[in-house]
Amino acid sequence: MKFHRKKRPLQDISVTSMVDVVLLLLFFFMVSTTFNKQTQVKIKLPEANGAETEAAIDTVKLTIDARGVYYLDDNDGMTHELLNQKRETLLQALRKRNNQASPVPFIINADGKTPHQAVITALEAASAAGFSHISFATEAKPVP
Repeated sequence: MKFHRKKRPLQDISVTSMVDVVLLLLFFFMVSTTFNKQTQVKIKLPEANGAETEAAIDTVKLTIDARGVYYLDDNDGMTHELLNQKRETLLQALRKRNNQASPVPFIINADGKTPHQAVITALEAASAAGFSHISFATEAKPVP
């Protein structure tokens, strides 16, 4: 006996719906992903001799650029410019960051060309906000 098989036509796989799903997933992930663009303030720190110290785990860093604009590091590690450059605004922002019972180190990163008044205002505000461990960031001098 001779059995004959019917020849079936080749079945096409439709990839159109698969491409649609992949593109929708790509679009979803692009929209839902948060892009953390860390803003970096360009400052040139003054130079000083001395040994480097270890950074504390929880520190409050205030950056002052050459124009005297204040930038405060937030709890998430991002640097944010203050709404205005008034002492009261700086004081409120520092009080929000110093809500811990233990003393938190306060570091001022001031550009070498920062107006002296901006640094003094930052020191006064930090002292009024309850910070007692205040230090300045510097760059190490190159060894000749």
